[in-house]
Amino acid sequence: MALSLSSGSLASRGAPAAALSPQTSRLRRHLVQLLAHLLVALVALVAIGGATRVMEAGLACPDWPLCYGSLLPAGRMTVQVFLEWFHRLDAFLVGIGLLVLALISLLKRASLPFWLPPLCCTAVLLVALQGALGALTVTQLLRFDIVTAHLGTALLLVALVSVMTRGLSIDAPRSDTATPWLGLAAAAVYLQCIGGGLMASQWATGRCLSLQQACLWLDLHRFGAVTSALLVLLVSALLLRSEATRPSGRVPLLLASLLLVGVQLGLGLLSLRLALAQPLVTVAHQLVAALLVAVLSAALPRPTGQQILLDASR
Repeated sequence: MALSLSSGSLASRGAPAAALSPQTSRLRRHLVQLLAHLLVALVALVAIGGATRVMEAGLACPDWPLCYGSLLPAGRMTVQVFLEWFHRLDAFLVGIGLLVLALISLLKRASLPFWLPPLCCTAVLLVALQGALGALTVTQLLRFDIVTAHLGTALLLVALVSVMTRGLSIDAPRSDTATPWLGLAAAAVYLQCIGGGLMASQWATGRCLSLQQACLWLDLHRFGAVTSALLVLLVSALLLRSEATRPSGRVPLLLASLLLVGVQLGLGLLSLRLALAQPLVTVAHQLVAALLVAVLSAALPRPTGQQILLDASR
């Protein structure tokens, strides 16, 4: 498969595309594969974190970074301990992967888009912050603001890695008039997730349903769910309409966002109807939220810079 290199800023000035060497082409394909695996691991990390909270396993390992003073507490392994231990293992592997990605992007920056090394380094800083918040979550005994910040940082990583993965793909759209609206929809979903994290970390839903306490959190979450869902539906519908005249390769992502919004609303209603009695429903609700953040971030235009073009003739 033949490849060529273009630049968003240079292409707009009519500059010719430069050919990529086989080594550079291979490097970029490998980076896309690594980013895609990291994205899957990050989404899984959010879901496992949700399962850890639902199963009340956040303090199942009372020390940090070890668990009962061991890398593998086989003698104390229960469902709760496994969830917390595996959550930390996933986070550790993601951190190693992002560090490797950042080092490669710095060492090979001459062959890569100019925006990739700074974004990779930002991801490393975020994962370091994520680790520190994870430690504080344990040492501060699940303080609700720290737990919420822990979730928020994880979702920022999901969004950032999704943007980088899409940015290195062959059909990532450039900035257009829809960009601000798509960014607004993604921001609304992210803030809704943060609100959900604040509500969940204070067990507000259970308290409201059983004791009629802290119901304001649940009311705000319902309002945010409707508002952000309508915004995503409206923006996606408008963009799908414009794709007919100005194709940008976003159609699958926009259709996926519509599907995920519907599933997310259904899971939210179901979890309330079940009074949070089914942990799998609650965890699925958080998993779909992370997927929605990833999909909307991927639909954003790629950073301006060098890009791979694949020649389908080979």
